Amino acid sequence: MELQIDPSSPDPLHRQIVDQIRHQIATGRLQTGDRLPPVRILAQQLAVNVNTAAKAYMELEREGVLSTAPGRGTFVAGDAAGRLSAFREDRLRELLGRVMLEALSLGYTQEQIEGALALQLARWRELRVSGSERPAEVVAPDEGPILRIVGSDDLALDLLISRLRRLHPDISVASSSVGSLGGLIALERGEADVAGCHLLDEETGEYNLPFIRRILPGQEVVLVNLVYRQQGLMVCRGNPKGIRGLEDLARPDVAMVNRQRGAGTRVLLDLRLEKMGISPQRVRGYEHEVETHTAVAAAVASGSADVGLGILSAARALELEFMPLARERYDLAILAARYGSPQVVPLLAVLRSDGFKAVVREMGGYDTSHTGRIVASTGSSTRIA
Repeated sequence: MELQIDPSSPDPLHRQIVDQIRHQIATGRLQTGDRLPPVRILAQQLAVNVNTAAKAYMELEREGVLSTAPGRGTFVAGDAAGRLSAFREDRLRELLGRVMLEALSLGYTQEQIEGALALQLARWRELRVSGSERPAEVVAPDEGPILRIVGSDDLALDLLISRLRRLHPDISVASSSVGSLGGLIALERGEADVAGCHLLDEETGEYNLPFIRRILPGQEVVLVNLVYRQQGLMVCRGNPKGIRGLEDLARPDVAMVNRQRGAGTRVLLDLRLEKMGISPQRVRGYEHEVETHTAVAAAVASGSADVGLGILSAARALELEFMPLARERYDLAILAARYGSPQVVPLLAVLRSDGFKAVVREMGGYDTSHTGRIVASTGSSTRIA
């Protein structure tokens, strides 16, 4: 293990040690079970105080990255790489940040950049799932039984896709989690057949339809309800930080994990914080973004965050405590022209089945009373049974 300390850096010495060990584990230079130098030897090698080296090891042990066995020393923990996902995401954001700055300097808007990035990720994921080497945008709707589902992350949607694949193995499903806005943009550009969304319009109090009218003007879209679900704050068992509501996100001792821009959960959080007069700059961890509810729960469970906003089923899956904040409607947006296609019809049949609804209810936090129903549509000529 090779570490270098920069005494002139504004970062504390123990923080430099922590970050470099994290990086070496994340990049595979340190593997599970590798033994690290004893504290005193590490301190001598780096010419730092023994307490500085010990503090770095202790922080990594609290994170579950390192493990100390009495009489045997300190080792890289079994799930260290997984627990460092947040660290890797920080590095990735730095890279993407430079790209965004360059794009902004060329006159692109933030919305254009976010949409382009989300759709590029969707293309890559679709290629990986379908095994095709062609760009996703050239896959014509009638070219084969490929169902493209893009948009917001949800465990009930994952279950729906899983059951569809099992019951209809002839249908290839390409699924990408890019957030509600990314899903609607993909739908508008013909790069998705179904978009999962749960976007609350602050002015009207209505879900999804106002955004569809703005993003897909003049296009006929059918909104079919997937579920109503509970959004809330997830914290570790025992709630060690005593978090009671969103107001606690402004506390300096509370670190949160956030969803990515364009996600409906992020939109909900931003609306709530704005109403409460809490600036994102006051929220520690606001820029710590992940792409799924499960990733939010995992960050809280691992201790890399104290709290995150997400759905009850994700909290239950990792045995976290949950404080409900909102009941929201999650819909599947489907172009009317694709509603009766050979790919979408089986999807709707599974969605409306009693078996699917029963399993969703068992996960907790879901209301299936409107599951499978058409809750809204655009276009005066739309005629959907």
